[in-house]
Parts: sequence; C-alpha cells; structure tokens
Amino acid sequence: MTASPLLQVNGLTVQLSGRPVLQELSFTIQSGEKLAVIGASGSGKTTLIKALAGQCFGSGSIRFQNGSTPRMAVITQQHQFKNLSNLNSFYYQQRFNSNDSEDAQTVLEALEETGADKTAVAETLAQLGISHISNTRLIQLSNGEHKRFQLAKAVLQNAEWLLLDNPYTGLDITARQMLNTILDNLSEQGIHYLLVTAPSDIPASVTHVAELSDGKLGAIFSRQDHDLGRSVAKQSLLFSDTFITSCKTIPPAYSYPDFSVAIRMVNTSVVYHDRIILDTINWEVKKGERWSVSGHNGSGKSTLLSLVNGDNPQAFANEIYLFDKRKGSGESIWDIKQKIGYVSPELHHYFDAAATAFEVVASGLFDTIGLFRQLSQQQRSIVNQWMALLDITALVQKSFRQLSSGEQRLVLLARALVKNPPLLILDEPCQGLDSDLCARFIALVDTICVEMQKTLIYVSHYKEEIPSCVTRSLELEQGRVAA
Repeated sequence: MTASPLLQVNGLTVQLSGRPVLQELSFTIQSGEKLAVIGASGSGKTTLIKALAGQCFGSGSIRFQNGSTPRMAVITQQHQFKNLSNLNSFYYQQRFNSNDSEDAQTVLEALEETGADKTAVAETLAQLGISHISNTRLIQLSNGEHKRFQLAKAVLQNAEWLLLDNPYTGLDITARQMLNTILDNLSEQGIHYLLVTAPSDIPASVTHVAELSDGKLGAIFSRQDHDLGRSVAKQSLLFSDTFITSCKTIPPAYSYPDFSVAIRMVNTSVVYHDRIILDTINWEVKKGERWSVSGHNGSGKSTLLSLVNGDNPQAFANEIYLFDKRKGSGESIWDIKQKIGYVSPELHHYFDAAATAFEVVASGLFDTIGLFRQLSQQQRSIVNQWMALLDITALVQKSFRQLSSGEQRLVLLARALVKNPPLLILDEPCQGLDSDLCARFIALVDTICVEMQKTLIYVSHYKEEIPSCVTRSLELEQGRVAA
C-alpha cells in the first residue's frame, strides 16, 4: 500500500483585504521530501506559511498525512510574545530601559513553560548555541537570538512540522550554518518542515524547490535541477542623472548646523544586571565617513546604535559626543533624532501596522511611531517627493500591514530619508528583500550617500549587501571592539 502524502494542497486561494494573494496553489509533499519556496518580495510566501498553519483562511484544501492535524510550530520573521501581565504591550525603546525590560520572561522561564524538564531545556539551548542567554529577558534578545529561541521552543514542544518564514534573516554566518545543521538533524529525526527563504539559504536536507510569483506557484524542481547560483547583484543598478538631480532638489525638512564629528565614544560601556553588553568602546565617525558595523548575534550592535539614536538611557552615563556636542549637555531627544535617519528590525517590529504607508513615511519628520499631527502643505510635498523617488507612490493609501516585507522596508527607508538628515543608520535594512530588490536597495543607498554626502552606519551579516561607498568598518566581539 502506498503511503499517503505528508502534505497535499489543492486549489489554495487566499484573499487579504479583497486582494488575491495566493491563487490556485496545488502541490504535494511525499514522505522523505522537504520543500523550500522562494520568490520575490510580495509574492505571497508569508501568506502561504500562515495558510498552512491555519492562521489565515481561503478556499481550496490543505490535508496533512492521513487527515491528521500535526503539532506545528511557525518560525516567524517578527516574533510576538507577551509581558508578565500577559499583554502584548511592549514599546520600541523598552528593551534598553533596565527597569521596564524586567516586564518580560527570561529565555529559561519561557522554555520551561513548554513542560520540558530542565535537562532537555539545557541540552536544547546548548544544541542551538544560546546557553549564554538563558537568563536574558525576551525583549532584550537580538533579532537573531529570537530566531534561535523560537527554534528551541519548537523542538521542546515536540513539533512534528516546522513552518519557517525566512528563518535566516537576522542570523550571522555562524548562526546560519548552525541552523542548516539543526534542520538537517531534525530532518533525520523525522521532523518535517517547509520553509520560505532566499535561494542562497537552503539547507542540504531540502529535496525540492518551488518559486512563487504574484501568488502563483510555478513548477516544483528537484534540488539537483534547480539553479541555486543566484546572488545579490551588487552595484548592478545605476541610477540616472534625473534621479540624482531629483535627490538634490527635494527641499530639506530642516536646516542642520555643520559639524566635524558625527559620533565619538570614549571608554563607553553598557551593563544590565551584571551582564556586560558593551565594554570600553572607543569609536569616532567623522562627517562624510561611511562605516559598516559587524559582529555575531548578541555582540552588542543594536545596543551600540541605541546609544547614538537616543533610545538608550545609559548613554548619559558615558562620554559620548554626537555632532560635536557632549551627550547630556542640554540637548533634547529631538535635537539628536532630528539629524538621524534610522532603519532597524526592531523599529520594523514595533511600528504601527494600521498606519498608511504615507503616514509611516511622514512620521519620520517627527521621529514618532505613527503620525500624530497635521502636516503643512510643504511637508506633504516632501513626503510625496520621497515616495515618488523610491517608486512607492502606489502604496500611499495602503496600510503598513497590507504591504509585503520588502515594501515595508522601502517605506521605512523613505521614512529615514524624509528629513534629509546628515546621518543615516541602517541596521539590517535588506532583511526580507528578494535578491533583485536588495540589489536596487544597495544601489539606492550608495547613490544617495555619495551624491548627497551622507554619513552612514550600515549593519549587515552579509558582506555582499554592504554598499561600495562603505570604506571603514567596526567589528564587535562579545561587546568589545575586535582586534
């Protein structure tokens, strides 16, 4: 007797807000097969994961082996969790405020809630390489650490199926290799999985690859037949003289006093409850310099940037100079944020999903998580011009939650640029972008920084994503500047 398929999908169609996202998807996964789904940003990959997990509904059928409902774990790009009052009411800067950050479970407490014994929890933490964060609050985890925490939870819950939505985003090289090994090992243990990912991040145990395009699924190829040679075509795009002229002719929202040094840190340290996050950092970024900041997950990159962007109160306990002025010498948070355009996974995670794309971009004029005031006619014009420049005018009236992750990233980049600030801080800005959109994004950042003489801090775990204009680098290792 032939065994029934592990998963059979027939005619799956999903509409969101009246718009078709998945159209007549049909595919089968047989015993021993592992499927990776690739596709451009906005093609419907995340919606497919949600539909398989029963988190959104449409027409057609989804049938797992023998009609059973297996134990499933969904590994998401943006992990949701609740505070100690069982409410999802965290705010963006909370992870950097030591008192408020106590309103969250530790990794160990959250994993023990799975019912697994202490030995199993300890072994799983060690397997995933995150034993050192067992007593860290969930809100203080880096993006990559959150991904591994989700995997640990899934393993301890004895999940039969893993549904992974771009699990490699936010992971450093070592963590990506470790995740590949983990998925291969889980496959050998009989755990099934389906993942959506970039073509460059497909574990060895994947046997088949399919591509989603505009909500439709193309042919499913064997791993051997599929071309995995695509990569980010760095600097393959050139922007026209008209684009460059348009960049320069958009009026600045504010006037900025001149400066010589954008950032200077002197023996800067950050400690949370005896845990050293940053240890004696000395760093200077001069006007017009373009830096990359690198380091493994949890090395202190986000904390370093939070000291600059005004989100971390421990900045006032350190000797830090921003735009030639000592931090804490009478400036307001707005005085700092006004000069900085910022994109980060955390900002992406906490942004008001109900806001329209226009409102998200416009909020960058005031550095608020949402738009809470009326705009002048000139301010509206500036927002519209930046959205036109980035080719996202069609998104103006769409809510942030309706956008694909790639569209959301472009909207947040427009938000960072709308003030025309002298300093750009872009933390993992290409997360969730397909290779073509990533190439366009990199070329866009390159063009803007060179032609408009921006100072840039750029964070990425992928060397091929770093723009060519970057000439300086800072590497962190366990909170210290690497030798």
